Amino acid sequence: MKGEGGRGKGEDESALRATLSGFPLPPSPFRLLLDPPAAGPWNMAVDEALLETAAADGQCTLRLYRWQEPTLSLGYFQNYGDRWQHAESSRAAVVRRPSGGGAILHDREVTYSLAIPSRHLLAVRRLECYEAVHVALVEVLAQWGIQAMLAARSEHPAVRHEPFLCFQRRSPGDVLVGGSKIGGSAQRRAHGAVLQHGSVLLARSAAAPQLAGLEDVSGQAIPPDRLIKAWLIQLADVLSATWQDVPLSGAERHRAALLSAEKYASPVWTEHRGRVSSGA
Repeated sequence: MKGEGGRGKGEDESALRATLSGFPLPPSPFRLLLDPPAAGPWNMAVDEALLETAAADGQCTLRLYRWQEPTLSLGYFQNYGDRWQHAESSRAAVVRRPSGGGAILHDREVTYSLAIPSRHLLAVRRLECYEAVHVALVEVLAQWGIQAMLAARSEHPAVRHEPFLCFQRRSPGDVLVGGSKIGGSAQRRAHGAVLQHGSVLLARSAAAPQLAGLEDVSGQAIPPDRLIKAWLIQLADVLSATWQDVPLSGAERHRAALLSAEKYASPVWTEHRGRVSSGA
């Protein structure tokens, strides 16, 4: 996913921590959702429902989830027809994200979303929020002897024609291991709240063999549950969060079901962003 903000190689993670500590962030309760693998439309619908809850009720939520099957998610502005230029994912399920950036093949990965009300300091300082999640990941990987870093602002100038796949692109703040992008995020700002979501590639997928995951670049196979457990410890520290195990409410499940059926599972949204009349 295409994100915002980043640090240079010379600005290590301790420097970013110093910046983050300058907020300062008061401790905040965060609802924590650890969801089982689900279909693409449901995953995107739940993220949007959580964004709405953050705007309406001021609820901060961190959600970690996976995918039932290899699924190609298109960035909001991408043309649906461009998916056929990537032959390996041509048989994969497809969904369109509410956020921008390049296409992502979700398969052997961990995905997260963070829904924050706009009055929260993490939403006000949104670039630091983006980087904080990635710094926490860098620190986790260091525990296993994996050297990761954030892509610098000056390393990857804008290009006229970016690759179709997000993880073949480089944006400031992406998480790199051995020159390969293994982590990226994007944000969507809506009235009253911010949604940030992203992916961590664990291993190469047959539906996107061009992309190396953590296992491929480090030689270590890290189980998803183990990564999540360690990441949550670091995220609680960096975000000043206290986790609360509160499941989706009945209203949120109902809203997500409607969004899944009427929006994210609909060809009108997936192929045309809901703009059939204009052919967009």
